[in-house]
Amino acid sequence: MERSLTPMDRLLADAQNALDTVFGAARAERPNPAAGEPEVVLDEAGRRHAAGLMRINHVGEVCAQALYVGQAAVARDQATRRHLLEAAQEETDHLAWCADRLRELDSRPSLLNPLWYAGSYAIGALAGLRGDGWNLGFVVETERQVEAHLDEHLRDLPEADLRSRAILEVMKADEARHAANAEQAGARVLPPPIPTLMAGASALMKKVAYRV
Repeated sequence: MERSLTPMDRLLADAQNALDTVFGAARAERPNPAAGEPEVVLDEAGRRHAAGLMRINHVGEVCAQALYVGQAAVARDQATRRHLLEAAQEETDHLAWCADRLRELDSRPSLLNPLWYAGSYAIGALAGLRGDGWNLGFVVETERQVEAHLDEHLRDLPEADLRSRAILEVMKADEARHAANAEQAGARVLPPPIPTLMAGASALMKKVAYRV
């Protein structure tokens, strides 16, 4: 039988999630998709470029984690909350895989991860307060935009970087499934200009996170 959590339980769980996400303690439940791919020594420009792209993807997972946890914190329906937290767990896998790859590329996550997390958590909570249909609508739009930028990164990665590519392929499949599941659960279509504003914020994040 599932234990009913008190508001304090949820607050503590959210705080622990924030610390694990921001400070690199997140652990994947699934094996890293890159494990079966050979490590190839990239030239310096290729290594730096791959690291910049994987740092963007790591930040994207920090934001997704915070967004879903923020939405779950105010979700009115238990099924919606479970849906959001299940998606957040798979995003934790993505987060850990991207962190592993950054270490392999002799690089680091974004120094601004605390700000990315705090901003995304606030957006998630505000979205959730509009109701579960809007909550799930944010999931769909977020995942569609993430799927698009993963496609862009798969085209832009150094051709020899098969390890990063393997991670992004699995992430892309997961994001598409999250969006489809949210649609089936009753997601509402977000009205303009919300998708445009989300895309603008994402573009700014990518530009900053590539370097910082």
